[in-house]
This record gives sequence, structure tokens and C-alpha cells, in this order.
Amino acid sequence: MSNQVQPILPLAPVERIIRKAGADRVAEDAGVELAKVLEEYGIEISREAITLAKHAKRTTVKEEDIRLAVARLKKPSFTT
Repeated sequence: MSNQVQPILPLAPVERIIRKAGADRVAEDAGVELAKVLEEYGIEISREAITLAKHAKRTTVKEEDIRLAVARLKKPSFTT
């Protein structure tokens, strides 16, 4: 048995995303890898959205928080 952590996202929908993008066939490891990447990015977006909701003094994350979090994460951050 492998020690690899399986992603939360089910493989079938992730593989459908790859096929929707134009692939005829999808290797299982490709679906697993994309699921991991999507999960990591989803967690990053969620954390940013939670921060935004807390800033608005809410405990509920709303659609607007997710949209703003995605927009904020897309912008380059400049550090000195």
C-alpha cells in the first residue's frame, strides 16, 4: 500500500475536466496530479476568502469573498 495521500476531489470529475480541455485519453496519475494541484489552489483561495470574511466581521464565506480572493491571488505581490 502506498503512503501517498489521495486528494479529496474524486478522480472521475477531474479526468472529465482534462478531457473537456481536449484530451482523448487521461492516465490515472495525470488525474491524481491535477486533483492535488486543484486542491492546493482551492485551499489557498479558501484561506484568502476566510481572511476577507473575517475582515468584514463575518463567519460565513460568501461568493464575493471567493471571487475577490481569486482576483487578489492573481495579482502579483511586490515585496522589497
